[in-house]
Amino acid sequence: MAAVVAMALERDGYECQQCASAAAALEAVETRGADVVVTDLKMPDMDGIELLRRLRAVRPALPVILLTAHGSVPSAVAAMREGAFDYVAKPFDNDELRALVARALELTRLERENRELRRAVAGRYAPEAIVAESPRSVELLALLRRVAPSRATVLVQGESGTGKELVARLLHYWSDRVAHPFVAVNCKAFAEGVLESELFGHEKGAFTGAAAARAGCFERATGGTLFLDEIGEIGGEFQAKLLRVLQEGEVLRVGGSAPRTVDVRVVCATNRVLRQEVAAGRFREDLFFRLNVIPIQLAPLRERREDILPLARQFLDRQQRETGRALSFGADAEAALLAHPWPGNVRELENAVERAVVLARGEEITPEDLLLEQLPETAPAAIGPGGTLQDSLDRAAAARIAAALSAAGGNRIEAARALGIERTTLYRMMKRLGL
Repeated sequence: MAAVVAMALERDGYECQQCASAAAALEAVETRGADVVVTDLKMPDMDGIELLRRLRAVRPALPVILLTAHGSVPSAVAAMREGAFDYVAKPFDNDELRALVARALELTRLERENRELRRAVAGRYAPEAIVAESPRSVELLALLRRVAPSRATVLVQGESGTGKELVARLLHYWSDRVAHPFVAVNCKAFAEGVLESELFGHEKGAFTGAAAARAGCFERATGGTLFLDEIGEIGGEFQAKLLRVLQEGEVLRVGGSAPRTVDVRVVCATNRVLRQEVAAGRFREDLFFRLNVIPIQLAPLRERREDILPLARQFLDRQQRETGRALSFGADAEAALLAHPWPGNVRELENAVERAVVLARGEEITPEDLLLEQLPETAPAAIGPGGTLQDSLDRAAAARIAAALSAAGGNRIEAARALGIERTTLYRMMKRLGL
């Protein structure tokens, strides 16, 4: 019987271990572990009920499925009162057994995810674990607490590295959707045709290579939160499709004919100024208003300097736990951290701390260990603090262009988009201003 059950389940790709007795099953679970146990009810020495009790004593969340003859159904029902997942009457149908095992495995997966979520919420995403020393950060956390319980769409805008995904995760973990999936998608990482399949899913044969039907991110995030990063990068045709999904609460898989209802809280993020993208005709105004129900603007790190040292110490604590090194920041290193403009924001700060932990020669981190990049002046030296109105305009333009270039990591095309000007115009202005 064990061989027959194993053969039926292995056809669906499950890995099965056969045990000739309840005692052997207990030993196998203890040494190898298991996600589901399928056992007969009537067995010599130790029956299925006693096996169930012993398994629940050591693994309370482990699903146990009982196989029983028709005459023993009352015993199987009694076993379910003891905590059995379900039972199957013999002679059993293979498809019924496989479906039952699939449900039990899904229960195991959800229990594991919930355990990991509880650890995450109690650790990295607990309110007391979030650094918020500056007034702007304190206001942001207060806003997130008010917004988290709702299902309203949130648009997070800010420079690269300011923590947009962290905001999305906090909205998820502080909401009543925490027991359901958090799914993150970087829209910039996919071509438009691929992005549609990734978000909405596809049916078997919908395109070359679609050997099987696949649920998209909207379906996989049902009940939870879907985070769409770099939302400003999607094209006009896909913008219209996304707008329909947000309005109707339904997705149509690529190659499908019947829409599927989804219950998803959508959080979007971009480092572009979407109002400027709308004005330039690159982003649909109706989609912008649909996304911008709750607008959240993240301040760059240079505008909330009270957070720099607490964040650096938090990153250092994390690195010390991972590496086992006991380190601290010297006074000169802390002064260097406070003086740096941090064009890469929190991500740059985290990288600097990780680098310092690797390079530190003693127990105290020095400015040399941080290897902070020396940035050029944001305005040409030829322009003094006084001068004509044109001089003042040039200084302001040079500072704004330099900031946009820093936020874009030196990518001139991205900087031009953020500034709302053509790339050739940016080149000419950079040459004229000596940048």
